[in-house]
Amino acid sequence: MKRILLVHGPNLNLTGIREPGIYGRNSLAAINEEVVQKCARLGMECNVFQSNSEGEIIDRLHAAMDDCDGIIINAGAYTHYSYAIRDAISAVRLPTVEVHMSNVHAREEFRHHSVIAPVCAGTIAGFGKESYLLAVDAVKALVEE
Repeated sequence: MKRILLVHGPNLNLTGIREPGIYGRNSLAAINEEVVQKCARLGMECNVFQSNSEGEIIDRLHAAMDDCDGIIINAGAYTHYSYAIRDAISAVRLPTVEVHMSNVHAREEFRHHSVIAPVCAGTIAGFGKESYLLAVDAVKALVEE
């Protein structure tokens, strides 16, 4: 069975509370449950990880080399400036899909650039919680190649 790692970065633990007009009213736990269930329906196992700490995210990405076949990551604000997370994604050499619930290109200028995008297979943004569910389909296709 293929194993997928779902990584949520800083402030995503407040999903459903923080700026619901942008991020929606679904809690992160509810979104995780939908992703885990969809993965199971597709014959995959999903491990979920959230941290507000850059170092913890990097450590979990490194560990993914030993226990995962693909990664879905919403790095939050780290998307725009964490070269360390970018390097960790590159180093583990697992198919990775970048996710954002909001359309980052319709928001503040600083959100328009992703330093992790060049080391990800693709980016899905702007579909709320559906961004994660679309990413499951994308990563499934990547790990089955």
